[in-house]
Amino acid sequence: MKSKIISSVHLSGPGHDFQNNNCPSGCKKSIFTFIFGSLLLFGTAGQAQASAERYTPKPYVPADEPLYKTITTLDSLYFDTYNHCKLDKMTELTADDIEFYHDRGGLTTSKKELIESIHKNICGKVTRKLTKGSIEVYSIPNYGAVEIGYHSFVNTAEQGESHPSKFMIFWRLKDGIWQIHRVVSLH
Repeated sequence: MKSKIISSVHLSGPGHDFQNNNCPSGCKKSIFTFIFGSLLLFGTAGQAQASAERYTPKPYVPADEPLYKTITTLDSLYFDTYNHCKLDKMTELTADDIEFYHDRGGLTTSKKELIESIHKNICGKVTRKLTKGSIEVYSIPNYGAVEIGYHSFVNTAEQGESHPSKFMIFWRLKDGIWQIHRVVSLH
């Protein structure tokens, strides 16, 4: 097929007869550049499509359904405390050695400062909304689990909802108690 396309190329006009070798010096170069560029363009497009198909994630299916239910229940419980300012329960669900990585606010490593910040900046002002169906849960042996998902926030002062943003919560199971140990919040 490609050989037919190349053999049928014919430039005509005064002094431009490619088939009869009557072509100015730049003519052959131009045709070569056109053909090479076209092949390169179509080849790259095919590679990009194959690459996209290779890295397209499959729909998430929990590998451990009981763990998935445990973590989604904990997520719901924790963010109920967040949305309704139940700071005592939030404190129970938060590890003493919490690390909270926020792409806008930086790193917080103090449980007390984190709870105080939520009390000052969140209580009565911001509500978290989980993006339905976005949670993925993966077991971390001898530690607990990581929860990955998307959520958005409704700020009553600004009268609007943020766009969905990604989060990761590392839930540690220690002495039979699940707590949030590490958080990565990306906007």
